[in-house]
Amino acid sequence: MDDAAIVALFWARDERAIPAAAEKCGVYCASIAGNILPDRRDAEECVSDTYLQAWNAMPPQRPAVLPAFLGRITRNLALNRLRSAAAQKRGGGEAEAVFEELQHIVSDRDTPADALDRQELVAVINDFLAALPETKRRIFVCRYWYFESVPDIAARFALSENRVSVTLHRLRAQLRRCLSERSFML
Repeated sequence: MDDAAIVALFWARDERAIPAAAEKCGVYCASIAGNILPDRRDAEECVSDTYLQAWNAMPPQRPAVLPAFLGRITRNLALNRLRSAAAQKRGGGEAEAVFEELQHIVSDRDTPADALDRQELVAVINDFLAALPETKRRIFVCRYWYFESVPDIAARFALSENRVSVTLHRLRAQLRRCLSERSFML
């Protein structure tokens, strides 16, 4: 079933929407949650919560690309669950490593002035990513959006783990320079 048909089921409040969405995007959403959350049961629960949030979001939202819509919901739910469980550091997921890698590039301060700058920051990062060659952009997104491990990325792109690590290190340095040039506080 295509995206439009599944979204139409959500809009019609037809209960077949959830199994159809799970069939089309379940593995994708489970992969996202599993990369972020170290506990498999938490990841499964997060995916289940994704369908409930999608049910509540449609209508009024009508996503054009259902996997991206559900993936974003899953990612946000998984990150929220990780934050609430992160009072003590738990291993197994890639989220802690990703946050550690990026901590020196983007600060975690959250003032009203920062909220106003958030849109500009997103635009700068999008411009940065758009200017990268496709493979580097995909490596960056796999690591910092999907929280994939370096070995998984290396296997996906048929590169050595060292090459992926060096590429990510250089991309972080480029992003740092780009943000610094645009006067973002680092």
